Amino acid sequence: MLPVTVTDSAFLKACRREPVPHTPVWFMRQAGRSLPEYRKVREGIAMLDSCMRPDLVTEITLQPVRRHRVDAAILFSDIVVPLKAIGVDLDIKPGVGPVVARPIRERADLDQLRPLEPDDVSYVTEAIGLLTAELGDTPLIGFAGAPFTLASYLVEGGPSRNHEHTKAMMYGAPELWAELLDRLAGITGAFLSAQVDAGVSTVQLFDSWVGALAPVDYRASVLPASTKVFDTVAGRGVPRIHFGVGTGELLPLLAEAGADVVGVDWRVPLDEAARRIGPGRALQGNLDPAVLFAPHDVVAAQADRVLDAAAGLPGHVFNLGHGVLPTTDPDALTRLVAHVHERTAR
Repeated sequence: MLPVTVTDSAFLKACRREPVPHTPVWFMRQAGRSLPEYRKVREGIAMLDSCMRPDLVTEITLQPVRRHRVDAAILFSDIVVPLKAIGVDLDIKPGVGPVVARPIRERADLDQLRPLEPDDVSYVTEAIGLLTAELGDTPLIGFAGAPFTLASYLVEGGPSRNHEHTKAMMYGAPELWAELLDRLAGITGAFLSAQVDAGVSTVQLFDSWVGALAPVDYRASVLPASTKVFDTVAGRGVPRIHFGVGTGELLPLLAEAGADVVGVDWRVPLDEAARRIGPGRALQGNLDPAVLFAPHDVVAAQADRVLDAAAGLPGHVFNLGHGVLPTTDPDALTRLVAHVHERTAR
């Protein structure tokens, strides 16, 4: 049971489409390479190792809350953590991303994907306990990678521009594809459930690569798995956020999968996104991350444009349209939070 002060936070009120004292703000990748304090504590520690140290996860998650006064914290982790936890041989290579030793190309390769048990990610749940004690009234967002994006890494063997092996399996071996996504949906649902049990107050499903698909393919080949994930945490009292990049044509389907809040990248104005999605969902977004490299008056004007597009929507969480870029000036983020809070104070 979440503390009343957390439940009544501006962030959770916005997710529930209730009146708020100001538009809440948080940033994807707010805890990370843009912060000098992050680089200091991560020095000499591999990415996946840092995700498995509860003390380090706690410190890194808290850093942007202290610095920027954002309205929510997001757990420091990575979307491949549950895959590593069940024994998939992978690593995160600096400058490259997740690299899988044995890509999934045939049915026998699915043996790598056993069900995830809560004890597999005890370091994550321990960190959540430490964080909820430290955060007080500030909500904590848990997250996971969506089945399509995880499948893309597993099938390609790493990041891919065109997803050719992934699409070849989806089109050419649909039964194998469906089984792969169903297994990943089970793993992802279990990972989010463990986070909810440990005390997170919201969950976000990241489908970073799903914008590579046409709506007809998403509906047929991805929607059932994403729906299964969201169904796993339905009725748990935590809002469910769904986000993907380049998903303007998929927005109604992202909502249909089970999202209470739909994240929108910078390519679609929020009022148009609301029209496409229809009633009953809050929206999150959607300032272009590159805008933060412009002078502050330009950043403020562009933020106002986002806020104007969201005016009248029953629920809006201000965010970027994707993650904070590594070379972003942290002070630009701090000033942006203050600007949104002041501009929207009720």
